[in-house]
Amino acid sequence: MTGRLAVAAVAAGALATAGHSVVSSGLDAPTGETRADLALSAGTSTAAAPSPVAASTPNALDAATTGVMAIAPTPSSTGQVSSLSKARKVADAAAAREAAARAPKFVKPAEGRFTSGFGARWGTSHRGVDIANSIGTPIVSVADGTVLESGPASGFGMWVRVQLEDGTINVYGHINRSYVKEGQKVKAGQEIAEIGNRGQSTGPHLHFEVWTSGGSKINPLPWLAERGISLGASAD
Repeated sequence: MTGRLAVAAVAAGALATAGHSVVSSGLDAPTGETRADLALSAGTSTAAAPSPVAASTPNALDAATTGVMAIAPTPSSTGQVSSLSKARKVADAAAAREAAARAPKFVKPAEGRFTSGFGARWGTSHRGVDIANSIGTPIVSVADGTVLESGPASGFGMWVRVQLEDGTINVYGHINRSYVKEGQKVKAGQEIAEIGNRGQSTGPHLHFEVWTSGGSKINPLPWLAERGISLGASAD
């Protein structure tokens, strides 16, 4: 009897050990299937479900991570740019017309002291008027015109001759330096030269003459006065 009990105990222990081994290896008795097999047969998956963020679009992802949504830039309007350009051109043209309307038509040829008039002088004929001032004093064009000559001249040392629209010619003699060249268009009041002491001169001054379209040399004083310009009293 004692021997039978011992055998039974040994058999029970062996069964218990075998059962433990089966559970540890992932087998479900009595079919021998693993737990993974059972899970698959139940329609489940061991893979993790995709996260909501991963399934979203890149922009949504950016918004989720930064809190800012990307906004596409608005293209500029070609029509608006063209309208602005036209408006600017119209405004510039209007400003140019206004400036031209305000610009003087005739101006004094140079600042200084009126020292000698037109006519007989020291036994000779003086065919212009003289305005004395220091060398380098600006000489300006009396009116709009075209430069006929600019450079050396007999008796004057150097001169500039400007022809006006009506054919009248203004002569600027004894100049020190010219700022214009032949064929150049000049405006009334534009600096064209500077007072000098070149040629047959008794001191720094501008000798100014007026020639008609026919070539006659006339007294500049009345011609200037008709255009609102006075040189003041002569020092002769």
